[in-house]
Amino acid sequence: MTARNLVILTGAGISAESGVPTFRADDGLWMGHRIEDVATPEAFARDPALVQDFYNRRRRQLAEVRPNAAHHALADLAARWEGDFLLVTQNVDDLHDRAHAETPPAAGFELVHMHGELLKAHCTRTGRVCDWPGDLAPQEPSPHHPSGRLRPHIVWFGEMPLHMERINAAIAACDLFVAIGTSGEVYPAAGFVQQARLAGARTVEINLAPTSGRRLFDEGVYGPATQMVPAFVHNLMAG
Repeated sequence: MTARNLVILTGAGISAESGVPTFRADDGLWMGHRIEDVATPEAFARDPALVQDFYNRRRRQLAEVRPNAAHHALADLAARWEGDFLLVTQNVDDLHDRAHAETPPAAGFELVHMHGELLKAHCTRTGRVCDWPGDLAPQEPSPHHPSGRLRPHIVWFGEMPLHMERINAAIAACDLFVAIGTSGEVYPAAGFVQQARLAGARTVEINLAPTSGRRLFDEGVYGPATQMVPAFVHNLMAG
């Protein structure tokens, strides 16, 4: 088939080879912490110092990593794709952003971070978002409201992912849906492949190993993202 409208979903697996820790270790902890202690609104209300410190350390770590071959391959694809291309990432790092800054995309391309962005903060009173590359103090005052404070611009458990209307519309219109480096276990992203199938799209999984949702994909490509994604992009552009 010849695809014109493309949706790609990326998860932690695409950034792992750059040195970005994956979401959760085998022991169920996230960089040494229980999810309930650092990734919920209740945790922030209970212990803002711990939560801000957790994300401050993650924010600093971004300065030590670089986009890898998989990020650059998708940036090259975005620069050459002639139809609509929505890149949806579950990652809060800025590695996709940096790769696309180096290789400007075509007009039909859009990148959305459905779980927020580590280098941004938002006001607890107004919801307004601002760039924030440095540390956040436990009670960081908001520039947007006198009684507000700033928190990481991260979608925590119990909160609604961002850009869902845009994502759902793109999936409904896509010809090709590709999931890269994502476990397929966290909703709503885990349901995107089923939405794409209902839209009649071809579905492809690129991962280190098959996921539990492998049967929902028309094709599976398995191995390191830095090898598999550039090869897939090459084959896709070659027709």
